[in-house]
Formats: sequence, structure tokens, C-alpha cells
Amino acid sequence: MSRSDRDTALDAFLDSAGWGGAEHHPLAGDASTRRYVRLRDGEHSAMLMDAPGAAEAPACPPGATPKERLELGYNAAARLAGPNLAAFTGLANVLNERGFSAPRILASDFEHGYLLLEDLGDELLARLLPGKLHEGTVYARAVDTLAAIHRCSFPAVLEADGHEWPLQAYDATALMAEANLFVEWYLERHAGIELSGAAQAEWSELWTHAFQRLDACPSGLVLRDYHAENLVYLPDREGEAAIGLLDFQDALIGHPAYDLVSLLEDARRNVDRKLAIPLKARFVEQAGIQDPAGFDAAYAVLGAQRNAKILGIFVRLAVRDGKQRYLDMLPRVARHFVADLQHPALMPLNMWAKTHAQRVFLDAHK
Repeated sequence: MSRSDRDTALDAFLDSAGWGGAEHHPLAGDASTRRYVRLRDGEHSAMLMDAPGAAEAPACPPGATPKERLELGYNAAARLAGPNLAAFTGLANVLNERGFSAPRILASDFEHGYLLLEDLGDELLARLLPGKLHEGTVYARAVDTLAAIHRCSFPAVLEADGHEWPLQAYDATALMAEANLFVEWYLERHAGIELSGAAQAEWSELWTHAFQRLDACPSGLVLRDYHAENLVYLPDREGEAAIGLLDFQDALIGHPAYDLVSLLEDARRNVDRKLAIPLKARFVEQAGIQDPAGFDAAYAVLGAQRNAKILGIFVRLAVRDGKQRYLDMLPRVARHFVADLQHPALMPLNMWAKTHAQRVFLDAHK
């Protein structure tokens, strides 16, 4: 569909939702293909999500084999929802039903890729820290919300406006596809390092072994992008609802350490290192984790995996999409990655990186 046709569809959608005369205030873009616009009508506001359906590779079909997923492309391999509005809408509904603060869905147009959302405001944690809020206090609240999500059960299939979206597993295929971005983009395109076939095979084998550490803990909902720029402080709401959730359409069922890593090893801001140990202990207690040592090992594995992925994604955003500002964050992510590799569970990967990826250690010291 052309841009003009989508604009016509948008006008009709907003008119039918009662927002046709609202002022439009576009928000700054992020790493996704979605576009967000704040609508203002007098004292009232809402958020428009514009998610064109053909903007990304297809999502993972239910029941697809790992081979089929890899053939379909990265979105299917990593089990990303992309612009699929059923994922966002279905997840927003079930999160709200359980007392969490996801944006309420005010209106939807699945055919053209538009959602009208409750406006949770601009009080992102990243904007309030460290000046306006105490970092330890607000991060403790974010950990409490995350633990409460882990304690909840969620349906295997989400339903939204006659559409369905399955909550699939964050499996080894998805984790490996993400980790491989480190090789494909960070090493090859940023560091100029092309691995031998043997080094690539060893990389895959070491991760396959490391992922076995994730099997000892019961799975739960993993939002996949739980960090200070995606969380809104809502002081007028109580308990876990005081933390607003913005980005969760790619959620899967997986290990609970992943979202905690996302929060504490933030790619975009420095989190006080002294907070990591007490906040991990707080999460373990509140989430009912029975094996703290096993959780700690899984935290290191998923920290290394996530940071390897982000190193690759940030280079891809810079090289492929022209978003050069992401290169400025590489040293912070490299420091996280190198620190995660120091865990005893990851000593073989640490040795691999020292042999084949010296550039990441150099970036970590910038």
C-alpha cells in the first residue's frame, strides 16, 4: 500500500475513533520500524502506533522447524513479532488483566497497521534518573514488577479482535540467531574479522552448551526489552502497576533472568554497579527462584548472549540503516559482554573471545 493510501486509511481510522481533529506530535524514532505519534485533543491525549505490515521480514509461523525459520529470515529465526498488531494487542490485554500497566488499546485497524493506545506519558525512567528519582528505589520497583510478571501464568495463545498470536518458546534457535549477530555484524562489519569455518563451528557449539544452563529454572513470560527507556514511572498507581510497560510485542516464554539482565545491564545508560547484587537477590526471592546459584549462571549466559546480540544490532543499525548514534554505545555494551564472560560458566566462551574477538576487549576499555 502506498503512503498516500495509508494516510487516507489513517484519517478514516482516527475519525472513527473520535480523534480526527487531534493535533499530531511525532515522537523520536527508535530501533524498530514502528512510528509513534502523540495525539492531543484539548486536555486529552492518546498514542498512535503506525506499524506497516510489509516493513519487516515475516514472523515465525507456529510449528515451523528451525530450518524453516532460518530460511524465512531473522524475524522468524529469533521469533520476533515485527509489526504484527495481534502480538502487541494480545499482550497488552493480558498484562492489563493481571494488574500491570501496559497501554490500554483504545482502537485498532489491523488491516492497515494502526493502533490507538492509552498515553502513559513521558516519565521514562531513563529521563528521571539520576536527578529526579533515587536509582536504587525506582530500580527496586522495576524488579518487583518483573518478579510479579514471572509469578503470573499466561495463555498459550493470545486473542485480539478476532486475531490470534501464540506465545512461543525462547528456544535455542532464537537465542543462537541473536548471538550470531555478533559474528555477522560486530566482528565482520565493525572489526573486519572473518572467522574460519572451524571458529564459527566452535562459537555455535560453545553457545549450545551454555544454553543448557537455562533448563534448570521454570520458564515465564519474557518481555525481551525491559529497560529504562521502555519503562514509565506512574506514581499515581500502586504496587507493580507503578511501572508502565511500553515495549513487549516480541515477548516469548523463557528464562526469567533475561529481562533482569535487560534492566541491569542497560545498553543505553550506566546503572550503578553496586545495585546489581542486591537487586538480583531481590528478584530471586520475590520470583520464588529455588536455585540462586543456577540463576546466577543463567544470568551470566543470558547477559553475554544479549550483549553479543546488541553489539551486532547496533553495528547493523549504523551500517545498514544509517543510525550512527548507536556506535557511541558500543563501549558500554562491550564492557557488559566482557564482564559476563568472566563467570565460570562461560570460561570457554571467554577463551574463544580472547582468541578470535580481541576487538571487543579493546572497545570495552574505551
